[in-house]
Amino acid sequence: MKKLVAGNWKMNLLPSQVSDYSKSFLAEVGKLDGVDLLLCPSDTALPAAVEAFRNSRVRVGAQNMHSTRSGAFTGETSGEMLADIGVTHVLLGHSERRHVFGEDDELIYAKLVLAHKLGLKPILCVGEKQEQRESGSTEQVLREQFEGSLGRVSNELLAATIVAYEPVWAIGTGLTATPEIAQQAHRFLRSLLGEKLGEAASTVPILYGGSVKPANAAELMSQPDIDGVLVGGASLKPDSFAAIAKATL
Repeated sequence: MKKLVAGNWKMNLLPSQVSDYSKSFLAEVGKLDGVDLLLCPSDTALPAAVEAFRNSRVRVGAQNMHSTRSGAFTGETSGEMLADIGVTHVLLGHSERRHVFGEDDELIYAKLVLAHKLGLKPILCVGEKQEQRESGSTEQVLREQFEGSLGRVSNELLAATIVAYEPVWAIGTGLTATPEIAQQAHRFLRSLLGEKLGEAASTVPILYGGSVKPANAAELMSQPDIDGVLVGGASLKPDSFAAIAKATL
């Protein structure tokens, strides 16, 4: 499968900045055929991003969605709204949603099932905190998050989901899991997929997220079970994000 390079802008960049970003980024990656590209702006920038990247190879994803189709949920955005404006992917269970906003596996599971029903491609994020890694419970945490957020879906939906491993201790800290540490976690996640999907587990993309930069992207993605990256801060500048995309080749 092609590597997937996804950017998560988080609560950064304005809709008015999207056009200039897209022109710079597309000028750098327009001829890259061997990599899939995805950008996840904030909700207010989504329409501008969908328009700016229309007729390009760059897909646009959302950073979150509500667990129901519609209703009296002030301040929330539904998956139907996202699909209606041309969004193709959605991040679910990002560590900031889990640990800052208190989302649990049950809620994330509901969102994931609905995303599939609406034709959105979910990217399910899992990962351990520093104290969990130091206590030797990384695999236990990953199994609990995987089974709670994803393990109950049908094999068909499981195979259509993207998984992202993002060690919480390496997000926005400047720390990065070594390629060996990242590969170990990815191999374990692949084994969890294999428990349900058998050999088809090899077709499910598993991304690495955690202080990915142009300097470490190629080495990370050279690992056998790392199928791409989920990039935070380095995706805010089109030149650095383009450099990461080029590192896949």
